[in-house]
Amino acid sequence: MQAMRDILRTSLAKSLNTLTPLDRLGAAWAVAAGHATASRTSVSSFHDGVATVTVPDTAWQRQLEMIHGQLRGDLASISRIPVTDILFVLPENAAAPQRPAVPRPARKKR
Repeated sequence: MQAMRDILRTSLAKSLNTLTPLDRLGAAWAVAAGHATASRTSVSSFHDGVATVTVPDTAWQRQLEMIHGQLRGDLASISRIPVTDILFVLPENAAAPQRPAVPRPARKKR
C-alpha cells in the first residue's frame, strides 16, 4: 500500500505543474491526507505560504493538528509549493482572513 502511495505522489506531483497553486494544493491534499480525511476536508485558501484547510468540526480540527507537521511536509512535497503552515478552520471561519489572535482588554464590570 505504501508503494502505491509513493507512485501516486510522484505521478501527481508531475501532473500538477499546469494548475494554479490553490488547485495544486487541493489535488495534493487528497494524497497527503488520504481519502477518508480528504473526503471530509478541503484546502480553501492559500496565502503567503499558509494553506487553510476547512474541517467539519472541532474533533477533526484537533485530530489534524496532532499530525500537522507530517501533513504540511507531505502537502509541500506533493504540490511542489512551499507550504510553511496549515491552518485548520471550521466552515464558518474559512472565508474570514486568518490573522494572529490579538488579546482584547478585559471588560470592566459595572
